[in-house]
Amino acid sequence: MSEFSNGWVRRGVAAAAVAVASAIGVTSMQAQSAAASDATTARIMQRLDALAADSMEGRRAGTAGSARARAWIVAELSAMGAKPVGSNYAVPISLRARAGSDTSGANIVARIPGQNPSGPVLVLSAHYDHLGVRNGVVFNGADDDASGCVALLTIAERLLREPPQHDVILAFFDAEESGMVGSKAFVNAPPVPLERIAMNINLDMVARHDGKALWVSGTSHSPSLKPIAELAAKNSLVTIRFGHDTKNLKPGDDWTGSSDHSAFHSKGIPFLYLGVEDHDDYHQSGDDADKVDPAFYRGAIEFAYALVRAADAKLSTVTRKAR
Repeated sequence: MSEFSNGWVRRGVAAAAVAVASAIGVTSMQAQSAAASDATTARIMQRLDALAADSMEGRRAGTAGSARARAWIVAELSAMGAKPVGSNYAVPISLRARAGSDTSGANIVARIPGQNPSGPVLVLSAHYDHLGVRNGVVFNGADDDASGCVALLTIAERLLREPPQHDVILAFFDAEESGMVGSKAFVNAPPVPLERIAMNINLDMVARHDGKALWVSGTSHSPSLKPIAELAAKNSLVTIRFGHDTKNLKPGDDWTGSSDHSAFHSKGIPFLYLGVEDHDDYHQSGDDADKVDPAFYRGAIEFAYALVRAADAKLSTVTRKAR
């Protein structure tokens, strides 16, 4: 989540407890234990450890650590068979460093082909940059937003096995922490005509269970999306809350402009943003993978996958707002 847009303001009060898996007749603790121990969850956590490792040097845009993270994500996409939209996964963007000098970065863009390749397109996004190294201390950004990137990789593998109805573009944005530079570049020079992009689902901070819930933001701007999200939430193993998207909230609690979905919103493209409440390690050096509850994180990814499926089924009915 961007420090640029929020001025380091915390995002509000934590929500209600993790949902109980009553539908399968087990207690919440049993469900969490089972989820944490399976191979998929282990793979998710291995990926999170890798992307949020000290060797990535905090993934600050324009640094060697960022290039390392980019190469790692590209290798994961290539290994699973997700193809770039163009000739390369990396799409260069221009960065304006805070010191005033120009440097370069890159978004990572891939495509999951749908059964209707000429129809509307869903963009699934997360940002891979973070805050880098400050005073010799690495800010690993496990939740912000290595968690979203690993979720995208996990969802992409399932979509490749079970193709969606419509094309899904995977966008791993650079320089979100510098003012959503990567996502703004994306919508200003999209890989497909902008009018084909029906909606954006953006994941930014989806791994920490401190607030005991995963929030879905954006339905106040596009009320027709709420039934889609509610359908996906029916069997969720984590508590799903709706909100953080109206102007009458206290400063920092309206997340409309808090992450990369804001670039899509500015173009009239409906969005759903998934994120957790701020925690004590938000934009701190303690945002490490070992603070993540594997069961909650797995549950958040499962909900995100169900949301992608539900949105894909209704994508042709989603209407954009005029801008």
